Amino acid sequence: MQTLPNGFDIPLPFLNTSFHIYFYGILIMLGVVAAAFLAQAEAKRHGINPDYIWDSLFWVVLAGIVGARIWHIFSPPPSMVAQGITTGWYLSHPLDMINIRNGGLGIPGAIIGGAVALWLYCRNKKISFLSLVDTIVPGVALAQAIGRWGNFFNQELYGKPTNLPWKIYIDPAHRVPGFQNYNFFTPLFLYESLWNLLNMAILLWMARRFEKWLKAGDLFYIYMIMYSIGRFFLEFLRVDSSQVGGINFNQTFVVLVALGAGVFLFLNHRRRTAAVQ
Repeated sequence: MQTLPNGFDIPLPFLNTSFHIYFYGILIMLGVVAAAFLAQAEAKRHGINPDYIWDSLFWVVLAGIVGARIWHIFSPPPSMVAQGITTGWYLSHPLDMINIRNGGLGIPGAIIGGAVALWLYCRNKKISFLSLVDTIVPGVALAQAIGRWGNFFNQELYGKPTNLPWKIYIDPAHRVPGFQNYNFFTPLFLYESLWNLLNMAILLWMARRFEKWLKAGDLFYIYMIMYSIGRFFLEFLRVDSSQVGGINFNQTFVVLVALGAGVFLFLNHRRRTAAVQ
């Protein structure tokens, strides 16, 4: 079988070289643009100035990339640790810390970084963070669903070996240690992409079906619960999960996120009930 291309070259004759464009980067940007347009539509529906979406977009994306890279640096997967690429190695090689073209972005870090940037933006503009983030999270789920297909071209984020009809071939160079003798694996990126699409659909449906019941921040908390549930179960299928102290770091983290978001969702409505009484 042929190795799947991860991008294409753009010739630069005047420099006597070429520039490689990665499909992963293209899909991430497509996800960002799709998310922005969906957030714009949701903002208009909620009576929020859509300019806030586009004004904050650059900073949110930039902070998301930085957060995603930091997350990876402090929780590299076992396959990279086996090659000596550890947190300590990154800290002693500063240029490699910022070289995202070689891969290494963690979704939880991207969400945290983007959320912090949006919170700072809202504070500067003196607008409600929870109201604005509620209009954005369906788009975030959509961006994740699109961006996950970059893992397909990079032949990463796959699960355990399988013979299911929708199995995917992973070429030997991209197989994690211990699985070199297997050819076909579970398309974990596909499962997560579909889960994110479902998350988006549920958020959009709830925003319309329960509009009078929902409070500012509810959709944000529901998004975090939904994403965390999906990620928790998918981690059981992953063959290269980040380990910290022998514990699946991402799986443990999403459990805490789901519980925390559930508490905030409960308190959001408990406060409203108390106010009505």
